[in-house]
Amino acid sequence: MQTLTAQIIQAGWAGRVLTHDQLSRLLEGTPQRRYNLINRALRQGELLRLRRGLYLLSAQGQYKPLHPFVLAQGLQSGSYISLETALSFHGWIPEAVPLTLSVSPGRRQVEMDIPSLGLFRFYPLALREGYFFQSVERHIFSNQTALVAHPLRALMDLVCLRKLAAKNINEFVHSMRIDANLLREIPAATWQALQQVYTHKRMHDNIHLLQTGMAP
Repeated sequence: MQTLTAQIIQAGWAGRVLTHDQLSRLLEGTPQRRYNLINRALRQGELLRLRRGLYLLSAQGQYKPLHPFVLAQGLQSGSYISLETALSFHGWIPEAVPLTLSVSPGRRQVEMDIPSLGLFRFYPLALREGYFFQSVERHIFSNQTALVAHPLRALMDLVCLRKLAAKNINEFVHSMRIDANLLREIPAATWQALQQVYTHKRMHDNIHLLQTGMAP
């Protein structure tokens, strides 16, 4: 009889976040038998419980470590990498960010601290319906896809999260040590597209102020 680990690998799921329903479909037998197999794998360290209903094959059973951006997508469906994490990824800020920050749908902030895998935070923002993924791009990490905000979208998400007023925007960008030339190189169409994303007027003012203030 194959172990749960062997079945997960055979199914090609070794590097994926798995739901309880996926594991149940993979395993044969009664609900009690499936429950026993999952719990045995957890006790033996072959399977990690990320949070209720979500699992990941432990490092000993994976071919490659799961990238934290990919893991974040599995932890919170419909989210994308943004804020300081995306800014660091794109090289817009000099500091490495020791946690993975995402924007997620809904209204509740979520934090998950997973030993050996890292700290993950998910923030809701006041965004217009239909524009959630504006200026969000797909990136490939070890043959798996993660959604990452364009650096300007990540910056404006951060401004939105911190509820900055227009009068503070230039000082804030300077404090982040963002090179003004990066902002000057952004096409006008990208700025205009972001005007559609946020619901609050102060965000429209902030975007306009940054765009005009960084014009050559």
